[in-house]
Amino acid sequence: MKSKKPLFPYILWMALFVVIPLGMVVYYSFTDESGSFTLSNFRFISQNFSTILDSLETAVVSTAVCLVLAYPLSLIMMNLSVKRQRMMNILIMLPMWMNFILRICSWQIILENNGILNQIFGILGFGPYQMLNTTGAVVVGTVYNFLPFMVLPIYSVMSKISKPVLEASRDLGCNYFQMLRRVIFPLSIPGVISGITMVFVPAASTFIISRRLGNYNLIGDTIEQYYVGTAPDMHAGSILSLVLMIVILISMAIMNHFDDAEDVVIM
Repeated sequence: MKSKKPLFPYILWMALFVVIPLGMVVYYSFTDESGSFTLSNFRFISQNFSTILDSLETAVVSTAVCLVLAYPLSLIMMNLSVKRQRMMNILIMLPMWMNFILRICSWQIILENNGILNQIFGILGFGPYQMLNTTGAVVVGTVYNFLPFMVLPIYSVMSKISKPVLEASRDLGCNYFQMLRRVIFPLSIPGVISGITMVFVPAASTFIISRRLGNYNLIGDTIEQYYVGTAPDMHAGSILSLVLMIVILISMAIMNHFDDAEDVVIM
């Protein structure tokens, strides 16, 4: 008879770090300063509605750019030797070993008016260009920080595609692009879905990046200021956090639906 692992540590962990914090967010979302039930906190949603839309737009664009960059890179990696694949994995993960804030500050130095890029453009006879404090700079910073979360799931799935399957497609007359479209891409869909989810979720709720590189706030920055700013309002921060969680859960449900539908087609 197999011994059952004790569930108490896991239940305690979930209660302390998931259930209780979520319960507090819901509580503060629907209460006022006196602790009475209220729906007046929903006014903060309309006040910050444009910020929410900007955050989702930035997350969608950043996720799309990550996918465009990550998919070809994963294709290249799957065709390398095992030793080189390991080296590529280390190189992709290497920036993640550095502090998040330091990575953002590094991009500030690179993109500023007298930064490295504008100095290179000046040598070539171009510029200077205004790159810092733009939406493009925020997208660059977001893509840089979350690209590994797109590459690794896609590469992980691609690396498990059976080589005889690829050889069989070639024997049946497929050229490389036909094999990519009919074999590799359908089999890599689970990795693509996982990558999109892993990038979109943090990109939609990230903070600091927009403030440092774009000189404006996204929804993550707004929530942070409501919680720890000079004029904290936990009720406003909680209702915005709740809305953001709902949007993210809906997005994940949609992605999982496409994942399930793709599994049915492949089977």
